[in-house]
Amino acid sequence: MFLAISILCAAVLVAFVLAKRIRDRREMERYTITPEALHALLDSNQDVVVVDVRQPLDLLGDSVIIPGAQWLATDEVHANPSLLPKERDMIVYCTCPSDKTSRIILHRALAMGFLRIKFLKGGLDGWRTNGFRVEPYKRPFHLNSGETNRVATVT
Repeated sequence: MFLAISILCAAVLVAFVLAKRIRDRREMERYTITPEALHALLDSNQDVVVVDVRQPLDLLGDSVIIPGAQWLATDEVHANPSLLPKERDMIVYCTCPSDKTSRIILHRALAMGFLRIKFLKGGLDGWRTNGFRVEPYKRPFHLNSGETNRVATVT
């Protein structure tokens, strides 16, 4: 009897976890855009804001950006969400495995009422894999390194 109840509880738990994963995957698909779709959107001159949300050291190590994109440090966005435009369509991207930083920004933005936001599936690497153009990022930015806040310039 105990074994049957244990098996039933385990089956219910597995079913719950699988249902949650399916629901989360569907929700993520709703807020995802492929590199091809973003490229087509940009080519059609749609009013869309593209935001690079890589960490400063990642940007320093790979100093390119999708043409027309703006870079915003995730700490700055978290401290001042008004940096992101609520009234315009917005695409965020990073270079993390599984688009981790983009997903974090997406979840925070959705929680703050941003409904016109998506993340670029595959991030900057997915964009480049498709052969789409990138441009050098040349604006100075801050490297947040604990006690000191140093300005980095990409050359």
